[in-house]
Amino acid sequence: MDGYCVKCKGKKEIKDSKEVKMKNGRSALKGKCPSCGTGMYRILSK
Repeated sequence: MDGYCVKCKGKKEIKDSKEVKMKNGRSALKGKCPSCGTGMYRILSK
């Protein structure tokens, strides 16, 4: 799944992604940018 990297300023494939639950109960993907290693986060639809 693609996410937006704030450091690279572009859409990239999320590396080492895993699904997490946020406090409000919604699902999100958490991982790293393959280029720079910055943390990436993408909120998933219901």
